[in-house]
Amino acid sequence: MKTLGAVYGGVALMVLAFTPGATAAERPDYALPSLATQEALRDSTLERRIEQLLPSLMRRAGIDVWLLIAREYNDDPVLQTFLPARWPTARRRTILLIHDRGPNAGLETLAFARYPVGRFKAAWDPEAEPDQWAALAAKLEALDPRVVAVNRSENFALADGLSSTEYAQLSAALSPALRGRLSSAEPLAVGWLETRLPEERTRHGEAVALAHALLAEGLSSAVVTPGETRTDDLAWWLLEALRDRGLTSWFHPSVSVQRAGVTDESGEAKSLYNVVIQPGDLVHVDFGLRYLGLYTDTQQMAYVLPSGVDSAPPWLAAAMARGNRLQDLLTEAFVTGRSGNAVLRAALGAAQAEGLGGAIYTHPLGLHGHAAGPTIGMWDQQGGVPGPGDYPLYPNTAYAIELYASYAPPSWGGQRVRIKLEEDAFFDGEAVTYLAGRQTAFHLIRSP
Repeated sequence: MKTLGAVYGGVALMVLAFTPGATAAERPDYALPSLATQEALRDSTLERRIEQLLPSLMRRAGIDVWLLIAREYNDDPVLQTFLPARWPTARRRTILLIHDRGPNAGLETLAFARYPVGRFKAAWDPEAEPDQWAALAAKLEALDPRVVAVNRSENFALADGLSSTEYAQLSAALSPALRGRLSSAEPLAVGWLETRLPEERTRHGEAVALAHALLAEGLSSAVVTPGETRTDDLAWWLLEALRDRGLTSWFHPSVSVQRAGVTDESGEAKSLYNVVIQPGDLVHVDFGLRYLGLYTDTQQMAYVLPSGVDSAPPWLAAAMARGNRLQDLLTEAFVTGRSGNAVLRAALGAAQAEGLGGAIYTHPLGLHGHAAGPTIGMWDQQGGVPGPGDYPLYPNTAYAIELYASYAPPSWGGQRVRIKLEEDAFFDGEAVTYLAGRQTAFHLIRSP
């Protein structure tokens, strides 16, 4: 086994990457730090994100005051990323004010709320001023900002967290001059959500390595018995494996098979769900976990060897090579400042020139699974995605490189299959690097 490890704030986290074909006795070991240590780790990372990322992001967006407003259990998803680790939701009405005082003065971070919020100092005294909105308005009048940005967005749900009620009450509390300066915080909100610190990149790699380890174990005869195990059994096994490690998935794993002779109306192999996995099947898994505030999203594939067969058919290598080549053409199209739609056009054009059939539907990844940032195609929008697809690529961002390439196995009578892959990667502004490698060969499941 290959050991992957990192240290965060003096705390060692370790994942042992599972080797395909390993025995049950070689299952990956894994240890998550104590809950108190996890809390300290997440809060210290948030502090560094505010100090090291937020000032430059605010200046890039031309915003000098950012308001984040939510009520308990009606959270703004961006405000949630500013809450201390032990706060599951905003309390009562929580208003956070972030003021960029300039390059030499740093940020002013205030909470107009009943309680301080982490590093956000309490700036409202209900005894002196019972009206929370009036207290906020007085502060804004004193600051006299050029732009007051709030989380409203037509293009990104994650940047559209300000409710209509809160927006109406905010507007009513402001003077006409300040009301006229209200603006969408979309570029700042998306920038905050998508940009990673170096330590987050390393931690994200740990998360993906664990996802790969669990997939390698799950897509083996240690878990799957062909002729007995159903696809849903494997999905539940993955969820239980996460629970055993103190982690959760952010969606129910999807497990399906493609089978020779079973096609859809187009003649392609049909994806079958909730069926018994049989020898000769191609097995596909879509799986994502949460790990210390970061999300993974991975799709890998396996082939079920017929009984008495110990080696893979030669066409498997050719099929995977097509999927990997489409990945390469996509990641080679990543250029800082290029929109998601432009990346999609470049990659599909290159694929067409090489005779690669398939589709690209790649999305940002990080503090959420389907995260904010440039959308690079959807399975049903290969011509581009207006709005989210027009957003540009920035450095230090992560993506789920999600796509499929089509291939016709010689032994399947011309029936085409989909090589459906998804691997998590990091764009540093110059090149794309997979966070924990990528699948380059099918997992093999042996039959009894």
